[in-house]
Amino acid sequence: MKEPGRSNTSKSYMWVYATSSHTARPIRIFDYRTGRAGAHASEFLEGFHGYLHTDAYAGYEKVKDVTRRLCWSHNRRYFHDALPKDLKSAEATLPLEGIRFCNRLFKIEELCRDLSPEERQIKRLELETPVLEAYWVWVEKNADKVLPKSKISNSFQYTLNQREGLMNYLEDGHCEISNNIAENSIRPFTLGRRNWLFSGSPKGASASAVVYSLVETAKANGLNPYKYLNLLLEILHRFSAEERSEGIEQLLPWNPQVRKECST
Repeated sequence: MKEPGRSNTSKSYMWVYATSSHTARPIRIFDYRTGRAGAHASEFLEGFHGYLHTDAYAGYEKVKDVTRRLCWSHNRRYFHDALPKDLKSAEATLPLEGIRFCNRLFKIEELCRDLSPEERQIKRLELETPVLEAYWVWVEKNADKVLPKSKISNSFQYTLNQREGLMNYLEDGHCEISNNIAENSIRPFTLGRRNWLFSGSPKGASASAVVYSLVETAKANGLNPYKYLNLLLEILHRFSAEERSEGIEQLLPWNPQVRKECST
């Protein structure tokens, strides 16, 4: 609210950026923006090169010099949404089969969870490639046999349209099969906004983004968020302007002393 040039009924957005689970320094960053245009992601990620894991929103095409990886959880959700209320109905056959294919991939991912990225890539290619080959044969066989514009037709069309992005996770063992890390990071915010409803101003929204970044990054590093915030408030004000850069480095969640004092 109280945003210059915009009515209080205008919709604004909180973006979240996250590292993968296979990093020694997990980070979650919330970024308040007035809209959902892909230019916001492009600006934030300027200079980043690598794999960008997102949903299929076309706005992310604005981000240059990255390889898009799409989310199998979103893919599975399309089949779930196509399920009729009566699961015994003949119309449930194809959606259930699509869900089963996706679930088989996720079960293999569970087996690979504790492997190194290099081992994970090898194991994925060994175990998941046959599942994926069978999946794409099944999709292509059935995509033209369903009613156009039906929910199951939408499921098949989504899958076919996003094939390349869905397959890119096989290229590197650091990659995830789903976008659940970002989804789980944003969930506390989406639940909480039902209670507070609005940010009173753009500065308030940006302040919320900072706090959520600290809390979710602390959680991602196995810290107790309350202990971590308490530590920051106790120590940060002691640093002079000259000491601040080095001091902040010592207070990051992966610092051994911070981990010792703030572990859950």
